[in-house]
Amino acid sequence: MSTTATTSPKKKVGTRVRVQKFGTFLSSMIMPNIGAFIAWGLLTALFLWSDDPQGGHGPFANEYINSAISPMVTYLLPILIAYTGGKLIHDVRGGVVGAVATMGVILATSSPVFIGDKPGSPMFLGAMIMGPLGAWVVKKFDQFMEGRIKPGFEMLINNFSSGIIGAALAIASMFWLAPIMHWLMEIAGGAVGWLIDMKLLPLASILIEPAKVLFLNNAINHGILTPLGTDQALQQGKSILFLLEANPGPGLGILLAYTFFGRGAARASAPAAALIHALGGIHEIYFPYVLMKPQLLAATILGGMSGVFVELIFHAGLRSPAAPGSLIFLYVNAPPNAILGVTLGWLTATIVSLLVASIILKVSKKDDGDLAKATADMESMKGKKSSVSGALVGDGSKNTVIRSIVFACDAGMGSSAMGASVLRNKIKDAGYGQDVTVVNKAINSLQDDYDLLVSHEDLADRAAAPTPSAQHVAVDNFMSSPRYDEIVELIREQHEGASKGAAEASASGTAAEATATGSAAGATAATATASSDGEASDAAGDRVILDRSSIVLGGRATDRDAAIDEAGKLLIETGKVDPSYLESMHEREASVSTFMGNGLAIPHGTNEAKSAIHSSAMSFVRYDDGVEWNGKEARFVIGIAGAGGEHLSLLQKIAKTFSSKEAVAQLEAAQSPEEILDIFGKVNS
Repeated sequence: MSTTATTSPKKKVGTRVRVQKFGTFLSSMIMPNIGAFIAWGLLTALFLWSDDPQGGHGPFANEYINSAISPMVTYLLPILIAYTGGKLIHDVRGGVVGAVATMGVILATSSPVFIGDKPGSPMFLGAMIMGPLGAWVVKKFDQFMEGRIKPGFEMLINNFSSGIIGAALAIASMFWLAPIMHWLMEIAGGAVGWLIDMKLLPLASILIEPAKVLFLNNAINHGILTPLGTDQALQQGKSILFLLEANPGPGLGILLAYTFFGRGAARASAPAAALIHALGGIHEIYFPYVLMKPQLLAATILGGMSGVFVELIFHAGLRSPAAPGSLIFLYVNAPPNAILGVTLGWLTATIVSLLVASIILKVSKKDDGDLAKATADMESMKGKKSSVSGALVGDGSKNTVIRSIVFACDAGMGSSAMGASVLRNKIKDAGYGQDVTVVNKAINSLQDDYDLLVSHEDLADRAAAPTPSAQHVAVDNFMSSPRYDEIVELIREQHEGASKGAAEASASGTAAEATATGSAAGATAATATASSDGEASDAAGDRVILDRSSIVLGGRATDRDAAIDEAGKLLIETGKVDPSYLESMHEREASVSTFMGNGLAIPHGTNEAKSAIHSSAMSFVRYDDGVEWNGKEARFVIGIAGAGGEHLSLLQKIAKTFSSKEAVAQLEAAQSPEEILDIFGKVNS
């Protein structure tokens, strides 16, 4: 029975997380390039400003600058999207190949050779396909070639393979993907045009508004509406699609309703939230208010529909995406002939949402619900903490003394223990080492009984699901995260005010988001404490974990995957690890980076691969020229295969070593394996 009980929720969460990850991936290709979209919109506004975008001229008309507008939207923006998508899959190498591959579909949908005199379409959707696809192909090629390239030929093979694969995919996208894109764009454009002509576009709010409150706001806006809207803006000078998700009216109406008719904490915090929402453009701040009373979704839907309806009547639209969805950005991106429609659109949406929400609040029971719990629910659904929504529950969380912290990673054997060791030293130095219980665990063994959880940002979605009651903090650098010092200060403040605030914060069930950010470090620091307890007992063993034969001072790898192979093969050669463990090390790296900071990476296997470990072992490889590791430079790669907790004592010593610039300098200057062992503190003694 217990098995059934735990299996069902995991399936539900897994589906949601997969959808969220896909939506996040789509928006992650657009969001980093929003500045480029805005630049294009500004140039269009200043130098091609007219009701007739094909012939008008702006107030600062200049034929030379004007000539840059079309190439930017035709070539620059899609290539930026493709590069970003490829980089997400296979770093810079994937980004380059993805960008080259996308040129084929760009030319096939814009060049007169293919389309004649017909107007071309910016190939954003094609870029969102070919960018990641090109990166995936070259990634698979690199994995196949691992260990097959003779030393000295790596750069030659890498460069020529990128060129050949990129050229082949460019030709393929030109003749294979382009017809599909033509067909899809015609269907999508026709559907949008039909909705606009039939005045049915307001119905889109039925899907958009609930999805925003749940977890798909960025995915809808930047993954779907931005590409279609940019195509429409190119042809018409503006697009109403940029307003569908960005209109702050529906959320503003909800917050105003709470200001006038709410009660308790919700009413007290609503005015400030309304200001942040309308002018700051941070829409997520109103999501918890809706989650407190799900009936309010009706207010957001009706508000959104009425706003779109008015915008259609007055031919409103924006030149480029409004990100964030602030009133300021709406007016910056609105052409003069659309300002009235934009104004009436958000005002109408606000008024309708306010009226409907006010009725719901008035007729519902007096209890407005738990704002703190609603904030936690919203963050759980989105799979991450929100630095803005946390402000809704006030500063009471600072009075909550955090006493139990868990640092979670995929396998619980390497990354979390290293981060814990670094933070342990900081917390102990601050004098709170005995007051905070810290453990590091694998994500699949987490239970919802911790005050605060710290995980790598790439694992935040998975770690949040089994611990909805904990504060969730994400870090991207385990060795030298700036959050560590913030945590020490946070814990100091919490303990100083513990006698007054602990009971209140405990009753609230959720700490404020503002605390969550600082807690990130606190969690990590806490982790260190628990690890040290486990490491002490592990250190009592007599097994040799890091042997001189597993230390290489002149690594030959030139990229991350090759470095993992080199460190993994050293582990296998000890006889303590099965060959299958190496594959799991690559799987682990695919899910979350093992780069720790300070030039150190500690690749290790997944939790499922522990059966391939007979006893704990480590390997050490130094790369004098460095190895590119997800955009960072790794000079030291330490492979880990941990059985039980035997390796934790050594990890603690390694963490202390890499926290010291002097010790790192000694590692760089070491001339023999014995010197490495001495620097780590005679780890096998």
